[in-house]
Amino acid sequence: MLTVQALHLWRGDRHVLRGVSFTLDAGNCALLTGRNGAGKTTLLRAIAGLLEPEEGQVLWRGEPARKTRDTFHTQLAYLGHEPALKGDLTGRENLRYSVGIRRPVIAAEIDAALTRTGAVEFADRQVRTLSAGQRRRIALAGVLLANATLWLLDEPTTNLDANGQQLVAEIAAEHLARQGLIVAAVHHSLPLPPDQVVDIELAA
Repeated sequence: MLTVQALHLWRGDRHVLRGVSFTLDAGNCALLTGRNGAGKTTLLRAIAGLLEPEEGQVLWRGEPARKTRDTFHTQLAYLGHEPALKGDLTGRENLRYSVGIRRPVIAAEIDAALTRTGAVEFADRQVRTLSAGQRRRIALAGVLLANATLWLLDEPTTNLDANGQQLVAEIAAEHLARQGLIVAAVHHSLPLPPDQVVDIELAA
C-alpha cells in the first residue's frame, strides 16, 4: 500500500536521505532506526509531503502521493516528536479542534480515545500545565481519532514511563490487526510480532 522509491533529499549541502526505498503492506510496521541526524524525522516528513525530495517518490495504493495529496492526507495521521498542541487549550479542546477540521467528531469518541490512552484524568486542563508525558498521551488520542490507515510516528514513546511505552506497543498492535500501516522512527524497537515489522536502518 505504501511504497517509498529511491528518495534522495538534501538539507543545505548535507545529503540526508540517500536513495531510501521500501514497501509496506497492510498490517505491517516499518521501524526507522539510526543515530541522531541519520534522517529518521526527515524521512517521515518526506513521506507525509511536508518536505519535497530532490529525487524519488512516495506511492500510496500505487499512485504518486503528490498527485493525490488531499486523498492521501485524509488517510494519514502524523505524530511529531513535539506534539502539535495549543498550550492555552485543554487537551479535550485540542482534540475537538484538530480532529474536527478533518471530520465530524462527537464527545463520546473523544472520551473513548482519551480513556484508551490514559489521558482522561487530565484532559480538561490547559495543555501548558501538563507534563511532557501527559501531552504525549493527549497526542496519541488524536492519532486514534484520526481514523487513518497510515500512521507516521516520530519517537512515539518519548517522555512516557514504562506503562506508557507498553501502551504505545498495544495501540500499534491493535492498529496493525485492523490492517493499518505504521512508519515509526524509534531509538528502541517496539515489541511487535517480527513478521509484521520491517527494520530500516538509516546511515548518518
